Amino acid sequence: MSTAEETIGGDAEPWAEVTPDAARRLLVAAVEAFAERGYHATTTRDIASRAGMSPAALYIHYKTKEELLHRISRLGHEKAVAILRTAARSEGSAAERLAEAVRSFVRWHAGRRTTARIVQYELDALGPEARSEIVALRRQCDAEVRGIIEDGVRSGEFDVLDVQGTTLAVLSLCIDVARWFNVNGPRTPDEVGALYADLVLRMVGAAEK
Repeated sequence: MSTAEETIGGDAEPWAEVTPDAARRLLVAAVEAFAERGYHATTTRDIASRAGMSPAALYIHYKTKEELLHRISRLGHEKAVAILRTAARSEGSAAERLAEAVRSFVRWHAGRRTTARIVQYELDALGPEARSEIVALRRQCDAEVRGIIEDGVRSGEFDVLDVQGTTLAVLSLCIDVARWFNVNGPRTPDEVGALYADLVLRMVGAAEK
């Protein structure tokens, strides 16, 4: 499945916010090239060729290869924050909100695994300013999940001794799905999401309550 065919939680146009069309085509081509060759081995010529454009046309929309990576990473992390924030601020118990956060976050990392791999594993290729922006978005992801766990501890739903460490474990578990998920494997993104939600509730001691 190509990046263009992947979906974010059923979104028909996952890169709809990227305009004009040429800029969107270049971004999709960059994701595919970075996933296949790695960021450092990919050239601007590789990206332009995949998009059916000339290298000169690429520079009209993106000044550098790093600018492309930065935009991909920023959009991906903004989506991640939105997914987790929606779950964290929804109605329901802490257990229900944590389960939904995990389900939706895992679905995104499975359904958009090519994009998610770039978003999650190419951070060190960014320069200091761009990297700082992405790290701030990651901290927002951490804060949303940590907030749910803290709510569960306060209400007595969860039995967690180390909230920060557990938050890291939950996020790491979800993110790693992008590394191994196979569209031809035995489970769908929804099924993996449901499995991981159950595992996480057991992790925080909610399943036995």
